[in-house]
Amino acid sequence: MPIVHGFDPPERFVAGTVGEPGSRTFFLQASAGARIVSIALEKQQVAALAERVEELLDEVIADGSTRGVIPAITPFGLSDDAPLTQPIEEEFRAGTMTLSWDPGDERVVIEVFPVGEEPAELADGAEPAEMLLVRLEPGQARAFVKRSEAVIGAGRPACPFCGHPIDPEGHLCVRANGFKRRDP
Repeated sequence: MPIVHGFDPPERFVAGTVGEPGSRTFFLQASAGARIVSIALEKQQVAALAERVEELLDEVIADGSTRGVIPAITPFGLSDDAPLTQPIEEEFRAGTMTLSWDPGDERVVIEVFPVGEEPAELADGAEPAEMLLVRLEPGQARAFVKRSEAVIGAGRPACPFCGHPIDPEGHLCVRANGFKRRDP
């Protein structure tokens, strides 16, 4: 029987970071009451999840078959700019994530499995030892997307010439090749 960290719905579900730009660790954090679950993951996983959640909500709006209102933007009062809740104790590192829409409850369903315990890689009938299961109301899902985009954008600035991140110590741009660029 797997350990399921379930939140239906969570009081808070956010992406956040610990550390300085260039060496940040990304987390998904779900909480309800005193219970907090933090899952470590890669920046690209946060970006992919946020993008796909937004696409899913837009598809549900276009479908038009919902009973309730699906917000097109983050509803007023649901934005969350607060830091991750302390202490941050990593439950596991995220591997596969699944995303779906539950039409009965009109909720976004996110499942996160540990690295190496992805459902497709387990033997027949085997279950992962642990997973995160979050069921978000549509407004919460839009707020998650908005915050995730802000967290991702808060990293190192991109070089205007090559697009690679600029470190605080400086940046050797491959496009400048050691020379100053001259505008034509």
